[in-house]
Amino acid sequence: MFRRLSRSAVTTVVLSALFVPIASARPDVPIADPLPTPGASGIGLELTEVARLPKSEPVPPPTDARLRRHNRINHLGEVPDGSGRLFVPDMNGRLYLLAGGAQLVYLDLGAVVGPDFHTHRGLGSGFGFVAFHPDFRDNGRFYTVHTETGSALTGRKPDLPSPPDAQVHGVITEWTAADPGSDAFSGTRREVLRVGFASFIHGFQEIGFNPTARRWHEDHGLLYIASGDGGIGASTTVPQDLASPQGKILRIDPGGRDGVNGQYGIPRSNPFVDRAGALGEIYAYGMRDPYRFSWDAGGAHKMFLGHIGEKAVDSVYEVRKGANLGWSEREGNWEYRRGDPSCGVFPLPADDAKYGYTYPVTAFDHNRLPSSPPCADSGNALIGGFVYRGTKIPSLRGKYIYGEGVKGLIYYADEHEMRAGRPMAVSRELMVYADGRLTTLKALVDDPSRVDLRFGQDAGGELHVLAKANGKVWKVTGARTFASCRTGHDLVSGAGSARSWDPVTPELWRFPGREVVLARPGTARPGPRRPFEYAILTKGPAFGSVQVDASVRLDTPVAEANRDVVVVFGYRSDTEFYYAHLSSDNKIYPHNGIFVVDNADRLRLDHQWDAARSVGAAPAVSDLAWHRVRVRHCAGSGEIAVYVDGSPHPLMTAVDTTFASGRVGFGSFDNIGRLRDLRVRGEGVR
Repeated sequence: MFRRLSRSAVTTVVLSALFVPIASARPDVPIADPLPTPGASGIGLELTEVARLPKSEPVPPPTDARLRRHNRINHLGEVPDGSGRLFVPDMNGRLYLLAGGAQLVYLDLGAVVGPDFHTHRGLGSGFGFVAFHPDFRDNGRFYTVHTETGSALTGRKPDLPSPPDAQVHGVITEWTAADPGSDAFSGTRREVLRVGFASFIHGFQEIGFNPTARRWHEDHGLLYIASGDGGIGASTTVPQDLASPQGKILRIDPGGRDGVNGQYGIPRSNPFVDRAGALGEIYAYGMRDPYRFSWDAGGAHKMFLGHIGEKAVDSVYEVRKGANLGWSEREGNWEYRRGDPSCGVFPLPADDAKYGYTYPVTAFDHNRLPSSPPCADSGNALIGGFVYRGTKIPSLRGKYIYGEGVKGLIYYADEHEMRAGRPMAVSRELMVYADGRLTTLKALVDDPSRVDLRFGQDAGGELHVLAKANGKVWKVTGARTFASCRTGHDLVSGAGSARSWDPVTPELWRFPGREVVLARPGTARPGPRRPFEYAILTKGPAFGSVQVDASVRLDTPVAEANRDVVVVFGYRSDTEFYYAHLSSDNKIYPHNGIFVVDNADRLRLDHQWDAARSVGAAPAVSDLAWHRVRVRHCAGSGEIAVYVDGSPHPLMTAVDTTFASGRVGFGSFDNIGRLRDLRVRGEGVR
């Protein structure tokens, strides 16, 4: 459910520094693991279901199982007329309005387009997106993207340079409602722009208007168009070609008429208007699949783009006028080599700076399995979202919320850290709560294989989550801190003497006063697999909900890769307890995690363990220094969180209700270490 994270605030700074594009002395070695997996944030989004849209299917029935969903809803927005109506497009053809608890079909685009409307092949096929003009209340105009095949491929000519053997056309249409306040469209339409694409993937994606541009601003009413590379960027230089519209963000004036077909205008402020051989429509370039973009309603109103990469890295960019995001010379912060059999990424060349590429402001990698073929598709897809500027959830303020669409994982990065040309912002994973209980989007959609997550936003900046898997829409109605229960007021501290502890093997321990020292390593004992040696705190009561604070140190030499100490809690007996395993190794099941021993071999509980890749949370202790550790256990909910070195974000998280109370302790498997500054606060159980 959750993944590996940076181990402390200090580590976060170090990781950020590493994310700066740097040339390498080993340019010919592909990078196996470009980025650490986004770690736990300790924040959970509270989702409240608000709608389930009707079931729909592509026509004819697709052979690609990824297109056979409950429906293919892919966005939510609010009609910009003050009515409070929300709109949701279904890629299978219909545009819905959500108003007053009702679901209304505003427009059946597929039926209007007719037999050339294409939905059954290609994940982006069908009714791709809708954008309402910011002055819709006055002019009734909105714009759509859809795909066409059939007779359109021979009977309709693309307006901008397109492959001669294009497999599909992307079409942008302007619709003018006779009555903007009506809940069912009636009016006129005209075609604005048509472009051909070489394959059924990476065509036109989002279209949209800058909602922060006031009426007097030159950007007001200009339509941005995310245009993918048509699936050929990995083997061609099309995304870098300024004479081609594919692999770009275009910006046009739908109210102008100086475009190539006389149906739109080209803004004079576009960056390549006066460059010979370049398309004046281009705003930014060098993209593979520019899927979703949005503007920050606050701050400097930055434009952020969620960009789906090839085989290694998906990224978020701050898009500025004229920016070159690098594809297919770059993938994320690394060099991409067309035709390389590894399908991987490489360190940047020494002369990288001269190219002037724009690099991501945050990103995640695909975590390809070691057993996977080099060019296998991992199925990852970064879904761009929004900077939260709503008023209902203060703890999310200023966070860019985005996700991974297939698995249904939701992440955030802090907007103030997301600046082009600066070190990348660290992303962290957000938990999901529904009906007051911790869950996952996979569980909510009842599909372990594919969620198809998307995001939406209303006029007030409040967020929504959508899933094609079951056609549902949830509103983000709150946020909570994981393991934030009240732990009571009973306090135990100053427990440095031997009389406060009950060791398994007393002769292995030393109690010099301020420290509790495991001076010699323990050995395996009969019974279930569990820590070999530990001492239980006998001073004070057993605890229900509890917070354990202490400093720990590993005294075993760093040369030993699998060093560990453990913090015990919920202790009932020698074969019934929890423990947090703090290790310098995170590559095997028994190391660096949260475990329960319940009259059987220890069982791993933490969300961070990735069994397929055999990796867990970042190593908790990697040196001979003292490290502050906090363990929180909420007896009622079973939520457990482990923090290291004062980080506000947990290193490990788990949920388990096996033991509702017990004592705390300290120990190791077969290493030596020590503890000091112990403070235990909780609900005493007497």
